[in-house]
This record gives sequence, C-alpha cells and structure tokens, in this order.
Amino acid sequence: MGSTTSCCVSASPKFRRNAHSRLESDQQESDLSREETGCNLQHISDRENIDELNIEYNPSDHPKASTIFLSKSQNEEGPHRNVQDKRKSLFINNHGAVRRKYSSCSTIFLDENTVSRPSLKYTIRCVALAIYYHIKNRDTNVGMLLEIFDEKLHPLSKSEVPLDYNQHDPDQKQIYRFVRTLFSAAQLTAECAIVTLVYLERLLTYAEIDICPGNWKRIVLGAILLASKVWDDQAVWNVDYCQILKDITVEDMNELERQFLELLQFNINVPSSVYAKYYFDLRSLSESNNLSFPLEPLSREKAQKLEAISRLCDDKYKDIRRAARKRSASMDNLCGRRWVPAILS
Repeated sequence: MGSTTSCCVSASPKFRRNAHSRLESDQQESDLSREETGCNLQHISDRENIDELNIEYNPSDHPKASTIFLSKSQNEEGPHRNVQDKRKSLFINNHGAVRRKYSSCSTIFLDENTVSRPSLKYTIRCVALAIYYHIKNRDTNVGMLLEIFDEKLHPLSKSEVPLDYNQHDPDQKQIYRFVRTLFSAAQLTAECAIVTLVYLERLLTYAEIDICPGNWKRIVLGAILLASKVWDDQAVWNVDYCQILKDITVEDMNELERQFLELLQFNINVPSSVYAKYYFDLRSLSESNNLSFPLEPLSREKAQKLEAISRLCDDKYKDIRRAARKRSASMDNLCGRRWVPAILS
C-alpha cells in the first residue's frame, strides 16, 4: 500500500508473482498520468502532503496561516478609519466609555474568558465584528453570488427584497443582532461561534467567493447550521431553524446544508491549533476595537474553588516531591534540601 500503483491495481496472482521483477519498472509507471494508467483515485500520500505555498490562502486549515478577518481589520487601521468611526465602534461595542479595572489589595479582577471556556456574549460580538470587516473590506465591490446564498432568490422572510439589496453594507449592530438571535433561540455555545467563523472563512477560500450584503445572512446561517451539528452533542435540527426563521422551509435548509458541505469539500475538521488561533485572533480584534472582555471580581465562592483546585494539585504532586526527597546523595554533597513548613502570622 506504500507505492502509488499497489493501491490502484488489483492484486491478481500474476501481479503477486511478478512483484519482485517489477521493482525497477514501478518508478517509470508512477510517472505516468492517471489517465494513461486508468486510475482516477488520488493517492493517500498526495493528500497528506501539505502545500506550503498555499498555507497563507487556507487559514482555516493550517495554524500558521493568518486569519482573513484579522488582516482585513488591520487594513481598516489606515486612513479610512477616522476618529468618528472609532468613537462609533466604541459606543456600539460598549454602550459608553470603557473604564479599565485594576486589581488592588482588597479586590482582584479575573478574566474568566479562556480558550476552553470563552464568554458567549463577547465571543458573538467579536464574531459579528469579524463578519463586518469581511463585508466592508471585501476584495470586489460586486462579489460573485452563488444562487444558494442569494437572498433575492432565497429570501429569509416574506418581506419584499429591495432592488439595491446588494449595495448597502450592513452595520455591525445588525450583524450582531442576527447572530445573537440564532444563538439565543438555538441555545448554542460560544465554541460554536468560533467554529462558525472557521467554516465561514473556509467557504470563502474554497469556493473563491466574497461575502457581501446580498449573501451574508445565508452564508452565516449555513455556517451556524453546520457548526452546531459538528460541535454540539445535541445538535439543532433543520426544522428547528424553521421555527426561528418563520418564513424559511425545511427543503431550503436541507439544500443550503448540502451545498455548503459540497463547497467545503466535506472538510469539517477543525484542529485544536486552528481553533486556538481563531480564539486569540478574536481577542486581538477586540482589543484593537476597544471591545474589552469583562473582568469579574474574585468572590468568596470563586476563591474557595481555586483553593480546592490547588489542594488537589498539591495532593497529586505530593508523592513526586516525596520521591525526590528520598533521592540518594553522594559523599561530595551531603547537604541536601530540607522541607521546612512556613509559619504565616
């Protein structure tokens, strides 16, 4: 199975008898095209090799590639972003001025938003902000619209779609409201929001399309639908989304999911390194847009939980310290370490 021809040619008795005599000709046969050999299957070695030249174009697959939304947001730091836009973003994200909290002797503030337990509210805000930069700083003014994502052909509501539906960019608040409604009604987790953004950028990369005002809702809906089924153990059914979006049909949701998977080439795997990269890039995006994650004061209950966790770790490594204490010493170094209990007044 290691050679290119062994997994494609049937293992007949004649082929097994002449295996040793064909060692020299295998190299010549491997150079032939698949059309000449009659084999259309891709060898496993070709699929496992990572193309280093395409890493920067596939951020949803490789942890070393920079995310698209972060690069688009950094382009916004130039002359196009003035002080008024910055103040507007500050007001939308925080509903007022931001007051940074600092720990003191009497009060300790902790950031409970971690990569394993992200905050749902602020993660959705960051994802909505990333989608906003995708739409605003898209590569072309009129992106290629696939029929399944076109809101003119597949509207999400019975209200009439305006003729210039693909001309006006949605604001960040509108995107946040749409994503928050789906997550709140379907009771999805914050991790699902991060996976949604991964699938969204993977779709834009694989299908070579742009997210624009005319297709962003259906692209986000398809990414949320797929992420909820992949990530959550108790996935939301397609018919449940029809109860959230009253005017959409189950057949439309099924077709949206099927074509979304085909455009992703059925690649729904999200490595832990890619997930962590998107999480920390979302945090960088929040800091650059004055969207700070909440700092909660350390309460008595939280302090007791931390103390219990530290006590469990102390018991876990007690045997290791005891074994290190009984380690034999040479005659040159008779003065070993002594463990003396500390007395705190």
